[in-house]
Amino acid sequence: MGKLLYSGKAKQMWSTDDPEQLRVVYLDQATMLNGKRKDHFAGKGAAANDISTLVFEYLIQQGIPTHFIKHLSEKEELVKKCDMIRLEFVTRNIVAGHFASRFGLKEGTPLAQPVEETFYKSDELDDPFANESDAIAIGACTADEYQKCWALARQCNVLLTKLFAKAGMKLVDFKLEFGKLSDGSLVLADEFSPDNCRLWDLDTNAHLDKDVFRKNLADITTTYDEVYQRLQKVVTEED
Repeated sequence: MGKLLYSGKAKQMWSTDDPEQLRVVYLDQATMLNGKRKDHFAGKGAAANDISTLVFEYLIQQGIPTHFIKHLSEKEELVKKCDMIRLEFVTRNIVAGHFASRFGLKEGTPLAQPVEETFYKSDELDDPFANESDAIAIGACTADEYQKCWALARQCNVLLTKLFAKAGMKLVDFKLEFGKLSDGSLVLADEFSPDNCRLWDLDTNAHLDKDVFRKNLADITTTYDEVYQRLQKVVTEED
């Protein structure tokens, strides 16, 4: 069974018999306001796991180094153990959410070029913004690691924007996290699901992400299942 190492808003991390590998368990819950509001949704964990598995397998095929090993069960996956970098790397392609309110911009406006923002991971501090010099000063990463993370994030943006567009969705914005393996190599880690990105329908701009929970727009599990089905169809066609 292993030992519970960490229990977060949407996932748990468990040890395995291999000290270099961890078991991830996706939870049937959604949170907002850094966990201050939390609700249970049957099937949500399985849907998020399916989407993240598909995206990570796709990125690996495209040459992106990740911590992902394999899908284990409905809500579980096996990953390489990482020393996580305590930063969130956020890429914005379209004006939405806090970015819109912060600068008084109209939501839905395409950005001339992707906006890149970094935030320090700390629930206690509400994940404050941290630029490169901030990140280095507080010891979150080195200058080289910071640049390597953003280089990978830019590659992911190009690849995933195209993938989601083929599936009839706009990749509005997304958050990535990175970690270092025992040999020091840098890899994409955590997950990629509608929990940590904004997706809109290509034609109608209907929300297909966690905003349906935040704004009480639709059932979150049904929405995530639709995202997975769309992605699965285009990936299968490419194969």
